[in-house]
Amino acid sequence: MDDHRFTLYGGGRVTSSRIRVPGWNTATAAAGYRQVRENFAILIADHPGAGERVVPACPQWTVRDLLAHLTEICDRVITRFGGEACPIPETASTAELLRLWAERGPEADALLAADGEGESRGDIMVMDAFTHELDLRYALGAPPPEAHAAWLRGFEVLVGGLGSSLGKHGLPGMRIEIEGATWIAGTEPVAAVLSGAPVDVYRSLAGRRSPAQIAAMDWLGDPEPWLRAFTWGPFAPPEKGTER
Repeated sequence: MDDHRFTLYGGGRVTSSRIRVPGWNTATAAAGYRQVRENFAILIADHPGAGERVVPACPQWTVRDLLAHLTEICDRVITRFGGEACPIPETASTAELLRLWAERGPEADALLAADGEGESRGDIMVMDAFTHELDLRYALGAPPPEAHAAWLRGFEVLVGGLGSSLGKHGLPGMRIEIEGATWIAGTEPVAAVLSGAPVDVYRSLAGRRSPAQIAAMDWLGDPEPWLRAFTWGPFAPPEKGTER
């Protein structure tokens, strides 16, 4: 992952506002990041040979490559904040990468906890890790989690990114609705509403669904003018769907 994923908004505030999130897990960034690591270990242990599987959302990567990416990001963040570097061996196996990430993870958790419980740089790191956990689940045929400590923080980063993109494209705001949560992306008054199951909306915001798949979701208003805003920061929808 390039460094720009940790500065998606040039240091400014994300462009979104939360309306309601009753019943959603409002765990800290540290808790969300820790759960991602734990889930990776469980999912890979439950699927022998998982390391060699191709990740549909990142077709240039195997699961082992995906894990190497996350381990490298963990090391990069720790060293950026003064910790000791621990370069990841290029030949490290899937098992070795899991061990290295597990060993370094608590230090990253401490940094995330020190960053505070509100909107923080840590949220972007958690969003990236959780997005890749979903990538892993699709690669292994495992269902998305019904509850997860990273869901809400991931959503808030992604909705903010969409809001910023709407502004750059000269588009008015839109409302994002999932069960139990609603946001305004961009500015009010809104001119469109996108609603759907949490995983479908999340994957659309994170560049994992094609424009046709995004347009086929539940919209109030014509989706066509809004589709270009789903390309922002590091995210670009694939031309063809790689997951249902």
